[in-house]
Amino acid sequence: MIERRIRNELIARLDESPAVALLGPRQVGKTTLAQELADDRPSIYLDLESDRDRAKLTWSALEKLVQF
Repeated sequence: MIERRIRNELIARLDESPAVALLGPRQVGKTTLAQELADDRPSIYLDLESDRDRAKLTWSALEKLVQF
């Protein structure tokens, strides 16, 4: 695996905040990185290109996530 410089920064941010967003061009490894990080801690992964995942982002659903 190629070590990503951003990985340590994301881990630090996740220690400070309950959520982070990975934004960037297609095919650079955002999904792979997110899934690797999700394996290391309790998490919810949402793909905002997925209609099903975007539908989970209603206010009532977000209130439930806060209780997570």
